[in-house]
Amino acid sequence: MAEGVDLLELGEEGLYFDEPCLPEVEALIARAARHYGETDAEHSLLRAYFLAPEQLSVLVALYRYYFYQHRLEDALIVAERALDVTAQRLHLVGGWSSIGRVALGEAVMCSIGLLRFHLLALKGSAVILLRLGHLDQARLRLAKIAEVDERDALGAAPLLAVIAARQEQSAAELGREAAHAMTH
Repeated sequence: MAEGVDLLELGEEGLYFDEPCLPEVEALIARAARHYGETDAEHSLLRAYFLAPEQLSVLVALYRYYFYQHRLEDALIVAERALDVTAQRLHLVGGWSSIGRVALGEAVMCSIGLLRFHLLALKGSAVILLRLGHLDQARLRLAKIAEVDERDALGAAPLLAVIAARQEQSAAELGREAAHAMTH
């Protein structure tokens, strides 16, 4: 990681929800919260998204809605959109996979808060991929976070351990099945 960078540092620019937001978009997010669990909630969030497709507050609200509704494929689409928006703002030409020491340092200079948001969106997408059973894709994302977050401030290491354990268990089960097939 870039020397002296603390990914938990707030930075001067504030957090994603401090970004100016159109009053209509704020009202739609609030309406969705009031009508959570009803179809109107999703409609309000989608309308907010159409009005402000790069507003991080809208993307977070939409992600949470889908995640807590257990609509993981939809939540993953929103997480990918958040990654695209933040990568563009951070000038990460190749997206999350291009983050290395140089790109990390440049992103920190742009906005430490936005970089942390980007990495947390990456972690969120990895969690969804893990829950969907896409272990290799989840591992790649978490390994990228671990590569740039040497102190594990964002908590990728425990998730990587879960993936390793699942892959080890799967390999052992395959070995038992192969041995059983050979004897029968």
